[in-house]
Amino acid sequence: MGTKELQALIEVLQDQVAQGREGHVIGTWTIHYDKQRSAFTFDKCEDGVYCEERPAVIALDHTVLDRGGPIGG
Repeated sequence: MGTKELQALIEVLQDQVAQGREGHVIGTWTIHYDKQRSAFTFDKCEDGVYCEERPAVIALDHTVLDRGGPIGG
């Protein structure tokens, strides 16, 4: 990631913290940057093994592309 992406990540995280429990990144274990989609993926799978939720995906401009949520529900 470059400076632009890191600054966007900081802003997205600040926005999500401000939303509190209504934010989409609570429960995140890892954060990935998807260059093709210009978006961050907030993975909620513990240790990459146990997973109850699909990841939230938020674009650089703070647009929520996928809220994430329960798998199979």
